[in-house]
Formats: sequence, structure tokens, C-alpha cells
Amino acid sequence: MRLLFLGDIVGSVGREAVVRAVPALREDLGLDYVVANGENCSGGKGLIPRHADELFAAGVDVITGGNHTFQHRDFYPYLESCPAVTRPLNYPPGAPGRGVAECGELIVINLIGRSFMPAEYDDPFRAVDAALAELPRNRFIVVDMHAEATSEKQAMGWHLDGRVTLVVGTHTHVPTADQRLLRHGTAYCTDAGMCGARDSVIGDDIQAVLSRFLTQLPTRLRPAEEGPAVINGVLVEADPVTRRAVSITRIDREVD
Repeated sequence: MRLLFLGDIVGSVGREAVVRAVPALREDLGLDYVVANGENCSGGKGLIPRHADELFAAGVDVITGGNHTFQHRDFYPYLESCPAVTRPLNYPPGAPGRGVAECGELIVINLIGRSFMPAEYDDPFRAVDAALAELPRNRFIVVDMHAEATSEKQAMGWHLDGRVTLVVGTHTHVPTADQRLLRHGTAYCTDAGMCGARDSVIGDDIQAVLSRFLTQLPTRLRPAEEGPAVINGVLVEADPVTRRAVSITRIDREVD
């Protein structure tokens, strides 16, 4: 099984790059599944139904979320009706949508961390334990750990080692070079990175971000609107019998 996980898609530059690149990536890499984090897809925060449809039409199989999942209220019904879109599993009870998606032989679990995050969430470690206890064991399982703290992401990797195929971090938009196979066959990477404008600050307009840092005044941050774009992600190969990972490779490409 060959799976590509794409980091946070940021704004129109990232979204359009993914829509253009995924069909070729599926063919070039011989992919069985593509999973992408879409929580910054629409205007830099959140996701709207039309943009989700574009990603699915391009060949993305499952879209994961994060702390901006509920930015656009018109997306709430879509979360309820579309089984291939997730929001973090450990949102408090009553949040629209689901934290687990199933696609063929693939299960995707979406989690959100608690360290340095802007809201309070339920415990992701206990939430994923409860979910795994109810899920079939003969599937490939991918966990998107949407978190700020690298230590929290690494802890989740070790917590799930041997129980899932891949634990990959999202949220910081900066790709890490620590991809590896853990002791018991789980592939791990602290952050997949982003799909967005190369000349930006984590996908946002450079001048807007500099203004905020230099003046400390409230400044509206908007996604950078000019290319080229970068496509950051990880490619994982897994054994079809054991469902354990056998390799993990960074995929970092530039798209004009």
C-alpha cells in the first residue's frame, strides 16, 4: 500500500497547486490513497464545501481538519454529510462531524493537541485509545496529530507505535526532517509541512506578518497570493498483511 499525506493546504495558492499536482502524483508515485489536511484551505482559515469538492475531484481521498475546522458555518452540514472529511476526534461532545474516516482499507483518525493551542480540547491520547478499541484491526490506520508542540506529537507517535500505520503531525506548516520508522512498525514525522506559497511566512503574506511582529498592532493575516507553491508531505509504504509501515519518505516539490 502506498499512501501520500499532504500537509496543511493554505489558501488559493496551496489549493490550486494540490488540485494540479495530485493527479500526476497519484500516477508517478503509484498511490493507493491521498490524505490532505484542509483546515487552512479557504481564505487561509477553514474549509468551504466548494473547495472540499475540488480536492476530492482532483484525487484526494480524505480531508482532515484542525483548530480552524469550524471557521465557516456553511461547512457544518458538509461535515455531517460527507464521511471523507474529518474534524479532530477530541473536540468536546456536540461538535458537528466526525473524527474518524474510512476509505476502502484505510482508516484516518484526526486528533488535535492541547499544548499551546488556543482552545481547550479533550485528551487526544485517551480519545484515540477509545477509538482504536472500537475499530477493525485489519486496516491501514493513519493518524493526523494537529498540534503545536513537537513533544506532544512525538509522544503520540510513541503512544501509538505498533498500533497504527502512520502518525504524522500538522499545524505548524514547517516540514520536519525526522521521518522514521518507530520500533514496532509505525511510520512517524513530526510535521508534514504545508501546501502553499513558497515565498510566505507559513503560507501567509510576508508584509502582513512583518507588520504584526514589528508594530505589535492587530493585523489581519491573509494567505500569500502569488506562486510558486510548495507541496510538502510524506509518502508511506505499508505491508498489506501486517498493515505496518515499511518505509516513509519526504515528498517536497515546487509547483509553478
